[in-house]
Amino acid sequence: MFHLIFSLPSLYVITRFIGPMPWPLSVRLATALLLLIASQYHLFCRFSSGSVFAPEMPRFIVILFNWAFCAIFLIALMQIATDAVALISLIVQHKIAILPGYRYAIGLIAVVLSAYGVHQAIRVPPVKNITVEVSGLPAEFEGYKIVQLTDMHISRLFPASWSAAVVKKANGLGADLIAITGDVIDGTVNNRRKDVEPLRDLSAPDGVYVITGNHEYFFEQKKWTEHLIQLGMKSLPNKHAVINRNGAKLLLAGVNDLSASNRSSTSSDLDQALENAPVGAPIILLDHQPRNARQAAARGVQLQLSGHTHGGLISGLDRFFAPANGGFVSGFYDVEGMTLYVNNGTGLWPGMALRLGRPSELTLITLKARRSEPAKEAVPETVALASE
Repeated sequence: MFHLIFSLPSLYVITRFIGPMPWPLSVRLATALLLLIASQYHLFCRFSSGSVFAPEMPRFIVILFNWAFCAIFLIALMQIATDAVALISLIVQHKIAILPGYRYAIGLIAVVLSAYGVHQAIRVPPVKNITVEVSGLPAEFEGYKIVQLTDMHISRLFPASWSAAVVKKANGLGADLIAITGDVIDGTVNNRRKDVEPLRDLSAPDGVYVITGNHEYFFEQKKWTEHLIQLGMKSLPNKHAVINRNGAKLLLAGVNDLSASNRSSTSSDLDQALENAPVGAPIILLDHQPRNARQAAARGVQLQLSGHTHGGLISGLDRFFAPANGGFVSGFYDVEGMTLYVNNGTGLWPGMALRLGRPSELTLITLKARRSEPAKEAVPETVALASE
């Protein structure tokens, strides 16, 4: 069923885009065959590693597959829009002709956009500076800086050279703490050992903290958690840590991913994570998926940092991601007085590496004490792009 669903865009393109082309039958058949091969990228991933989530192929082949697969997807979207307009024209009895030149333009636009989108997806992300106002933040934590990394999906697409560049950029920001909010990898420990090794060099005065994302549960979650701890990270599986500054306290809590219970693992449990928490300390919650933000707000969390959505990948289509994520897809949200920040992701799943209008980010968060009532609209953000 998974592979059939991902074949649908190519089947639509073959019937509605390639079929009407004024080409010899042999050319149309050959093109259709190439599209069918490209559409089965995830099947080839399964053949290479046993999982659709970890392509164990040379990086340039993974990039080529993503470019072709995403180009098919974009052509399908534009062809659907074209067919919708044509149908409306028939209904209003004002038939329009679709010339071959128009189809060529669609194909060219899709190919170029796909190349650009894949490049945007696989680059080392620029730095995004944001400021968050936190209610009850002690003066000792005014200006406290947190680097958030999320959805790195370290894999053949995001190899050791990429992770090393991310580590270098993150360390150079001089943050007090680094928080990694899940989906660190795609692949087994044996296959990814070299690619994640640069993470050993991540460093911040108050430590590097990590929680699980849903993808960790696809690949030996317990082994991965143990391995990340060996790399110097501090795991927060339904636990919290207290950060001290001259007697003032800030609480950093983490929960397991919401998919854990479906993988015979310990479920996400915010109550457990906050058990015996110091009274009055502002709470920052690391939760890979944003959809439980309202429950977190009800428990007195001041700031929740999430990822998972990859920002919706394509601006304008991102709302399709909203229903499954509690309505939260990208950026700031005021959730009953709690600030939720949904990070677009440092990397993304190599199964569809495309970004158009939803850029990746390496996020530097500066905490400030809240001076007034929380705004009802989205919290404004300040963005600074660092050179890559």
